[in-house]
Amino acid sequence: MRVASIGECMIEIAVKPGGDAQLASGGDTLNTAVYLARQGVAVDYVTALGDDPYSDEMLARWQAEGVGTGLVPRLPGRVPGLYMIRTDDKGERTFHYWRDRAPAREVFELPGAEELAETLAGYDLLYFSGITLSLYSDRGRDAFHAALSAAKAKGARIAFDGNYRPRGWPDKARAQAVFARFLALASHALPTFDDEQALFGDADPQATIARLRGYGVGEIVVKCGGEGCHIATAEGVTTVPVPRVVTPVDTTAAGDSFNAGYLAGRFAGLDPAASALRGHRLAAAVIGHRGAVVPRDAMPDFARGPAA
Repeated sequence: MRVASIGECMIEIAVKPGGDAQLASGGDTLNTAVYLARQGVAVDYVTALGDDPYSDEMLARWQAEGVGTGLVPRLPGRVPGLYMIRTDDKGERTFHYWRDRAPAREVFELPGAEELAETLAGYDLLYFSGITLSLYSDRGRDAFHAALSAAKAKGARIAFDGNYRPRGWPDKARAQAVFARFLALASHALPTFDDEQALFGDADPQATIARLRGYGVGEIVVKCGGEGCHIATAEGVTTVPVPRVVTPVDTTAAGDSFNAGYLAGRFAGLDPAASALRGHRLAAAVIGHRGAVVPRDAMPDFARGPAA
């Protein structure tokens, strides 16, 4: 399986309880790409960067993780976006962004965008999020939609994680319309219920499932944190609880890592429930450490089974 994960990686300044700060980089779809690569999935990241030292460091880090960087143009004189995370003593975090001129916002409007669309049509799965969609202008979203449509017509699967962040949108109505347009292309939806409730007012995960089915999505996984997840396929709806409840140190990338575990499980031939257990196990390891990407030695040993 060949996966293209599409979005943005930014410079990250993580402020810990007490005020100490740590410099790193991160982004939701990049986190998923890294965790897919660590599970042996062939994955390329699709974004744009500047020609600055921080962009150099990002590329080197991704390559060291086994994430392909051949679809990352670099714009002279530009720098990546920046965000700050503040984490409270319960492990919950808040975000603040500086990204208006980030190169990733223009990836589907740059020279070579048509060639990029043709390349994406050769992948087995295209993965993106609501944050990805919030980056682009209307013109960029139109070009991205066309690229996804062409890839789907050639047999690619489309996976979407809503990952709704209000500050990325002028209002809820705009976000709702854009999400609905792209969900109509999706074969897999991997939303977090809290995000869906905030954006669409869903009363419960079953309401989220019903709405997503209305768009024609065939496989739906609604993540509910420590309560597990709900999976809807043509065979029905299954609830998969977490194997054990973990007190989080830092919830950054909990959903991103779950998505990677789930998708890797499906690629490996596991059924949806077993894939969800794999996702739960990976997310539990991630929220037990600070930062979006945990040390390699903290990764679960999936050779022992998805829920071992």
